[in-house]
Amino acid sequence: MLFIGNSLTATNSLPAMVSALADAGDAGRIETRTIAVGGYSLEDHWNDGPARRAITEGGWSFVVLQQGPSALPESQGLLREYTRRFNDLIVRGGARTALYMVWPSRDRFGDFDGVRDSYAKAAKDVDGLLLPAGEAWRAAWRRDRNLALYGADNFHPSPLGSYLAAVVIVQGITGRTPSPLPRRLDSPAGLFPRIDMTEADAKLLRDAAGDAARQHVARDR
Repeated sequence: MLFIGNSLTATNSLPAMVSALADAGDAGRIETRTIAVGGYSLEDHWNDGPARRAITEGGWSFVVLQQGPSALPESQGLLREYTRRFNDLIVRGGARTALYMVWPSRDRFGDFDGVRDSYAKAAKDVDGLLLPAGEAWRAAWRRDRNLALYGADNFHPSPLGSYLAAVVIVQGITGRTPSPLPRRLDSPAGLFPRIDMTEADAKLLRDAAGDAARQHVARDR
């Protein structure tokens, strides 16, 4: 998998967490490469060049695209336009496009529906795969509103927030959620903070990821 995004992908080394989670469960091996630049949109990546070159090198099964929340109409338009541009390269290289749906900052909490709609439309435009991490966050909060999914700046994810996003990605890519969900996750190279949670929280996150996937399927019908 190739990840193309910004600090919402890079924080807590999400791609490394995806690989570790797949290894720890029964989802098989997932190898990743990341091109993430803080503050970048897909338009920035397109104009910069390394992301396009990495795609054309080939060898990917999925290319995961991510930009900011993109709830505003102008941002949604750019997300959709550059998803289509990247998708042309991705399909030519024999891979499938996936959209990593993120979340708004805490002070723009009401934008969650707009974020969801922007990413869902971008995925649908290219017959891509939606990875609804933001929706899984909401599903988790419906179970426990005190879960610390935001980091200290109330925008970037906490380690637990990234872990839930990783569960959604593994589930979307492989069609399986690790069962039981590992409540402890370590990075041998120290790429991400150690995850250590209760069995109850592990079950909560697994159920939240499942809810997000089912909601997307139901909405897409």
